[in-house]
Amino acid sequence: MSSPKLLVTGCKGRMGQAVLAAAQSQGVDVGASIDLGDSFPDALAKSDCVIDFTSHHFTTELLAEALKQKKGLVIGTTGHTNEELAAIKDASKSIPIVFASNFSVGVNTLFWLTRKAAELLGPDFDLEVVEMHHRLKKDSPSGTARTLVEILADVRNLQYDNDCRHGRFGDVGARTKGEIGVHAVRGGDVVGDHTVIFANVGERVELTHKASSRDTFANGAVRAARWLDGKPAGLYDMQDVLGLK
Repeated sequence: MSSPKLLVTGCKGRMGQAVLAAAQSQGVDVGASIDLGDSFPDALAKSDCVIDFTSHHFTTELLAEALKQKKGLVIGTTGHTNEELAAIKDASKSIPIVFASNFSVGVNTLFWLTRKAAELLGPDFDLEVVEMHHRLKKDSPSGTARTLVEILADVRNLQYDNDCRHGRFGDVGARTKGEIGVHAVRGGDVVGDHTVIFANVGERVELTHKASSRDTFANGAVRAARWLDGKPAGLYDMQDVLGLK
């Protein structure tokens, strides 16, 4: 695995600091690191690949400059609009991008197990996803929870926008067979907990991942940047990085 020079955005934030520490621990050079007010184009010119965990509001500028300078991207932000998602997909036709809702090796194992469990257990099991994060998280549900629902929906031939139920309130009636429930809990300093519930009459299967440190995401992002170096243009995720596809 090669070692590109990294540009770490949001270097003063919690994830930015974690990525810088992960790069140091893996012996990867950081060509530049920036935060609000710093010149992104100048910093990018000193680097080979960007690791961005800032905000989806930065995505448009991120893509435009990366396309201009032909640099690779590792995008870990969540909460993108449909237009921003489309822009990422379009940019990947010209530059290599690793875009993932979660860079943890454990969570990506959870993604794999969720698909296998949904296939094995079949359509008789009700599907629910519960996630918990710290009180400062802005988007809901988490990008990881959304990915889990999308995996379940893909196995069941359902659609996220049509068949996902975000919590329940009031007289909503009995649960329908074709819905996938997703529930967001916020509080304290929880880094990220995710549980997928498969519930049937007489039995229940639960798959859970709990993150206690941001280091797991940062280490995965640096690993993704190293894997991406030299790859052709395309849209990749951590399943590609880990060889789980």
